[in-house]
Amino acid sequence: MTAIDSWADRDRLVVLDGALATELERHGADLSSALWSAALLRDDPALVARVHRDYLEAGADVIITASYQATVDGFRRLGLGVEEAERLLASAVAVARGARDAYAQQHPDRRPLVAASVGPYGAAQSDGSEYRGDYGLDVIALRAFHRARLRLLVEAGPDLLACETIPSVVEAEALGGLIEEVDLPAWVTFSARDGARISDGTPVAAAVRVVADHGAVAVGINCTPLEHIAPLVEQITAATELPVVVYPNSGEVWDAVGRRWTGRSARGSWDTWVRRWQDAGASLVGGCCRTTPDDIAEIAAAGT
Repeated sequence: MTAIDSWADRDRLVVLDGALATELERHGADLSSALWSAALLRDDPALVARVHRDYLEAGADVIITASYQATVDGFRRLGLGVEEAERLLASAVAVARGARDAYAQQHPDRRPLVAASVGPYGAAQSDGSEYRGDYGLDVIALRAFHRARLRLLVEAGPDLLACETIPSVVEAEALGGLIEEVDLPAWVTFSARDGARISDGTPVAAAVRVVADHGAVAVGINCTPLEHIAPLVEQITAATELPVVVYPNSGEVWDAVGRRWTGRSARGSWDTWVRRWQDAGASLVGGCCRTTPDDIAEIAAAGT
């Protein structure tokens, strides 16, 4: 039985954390670097640890590392050598584990998990392709891109891998092959364009079967509007018996022209959303873009 299996067998909802960047910026961090929140692993790891701790205090059972956009090449573009770049990538796990261990000392009845974030190829390109998946790369090239950082993250000792915001079935196949190579449980979550298809247009049921066949321990959806989650979960549960993970965006929408977030957050209505997703079959729920510890506290309360 994997760590995720044991969590998913519990009666209550498994709660994931929320957005990292939102909280780092709220505390004054400058995330203008192409590495986004991963740049703080070099510039202010204590702040990253503080945000991890805030989510744990809010009720998160799983915290996700600040490695979504992190790659050795990305750190090298900041002028770092290979060894220092590799150390910083691995430090994402060390920072999260340190925050978790400090929390567990004060809360011995809880033992949250650390999931090492593995974002899509497009996240490292900073060109928006992470939400389309139209890289022009085949499975072999994508597998080569991901293999080195997966090795570094696994060696750093997380409890599991969170391969997240995957936009295409080609990248899912690439990551699926790597999941089979590592001795660590992994979930895979896709971004979706609507209530039936992932970002590249593949039906979600077909996409989840690809990674389920490669040994993923859980599958699901993240970085997707709230209203699409329930129908997506229904199709996922019809395609696989694996635990279903969902962590949608806050309900706000990014205006690329005005460069600002618009619309309303789901804060105050998470109970309704969470119950709807649980009824559809989700067993692990958290938040993605623009969600905060307050949102996660509401999600945790809804799942009790």
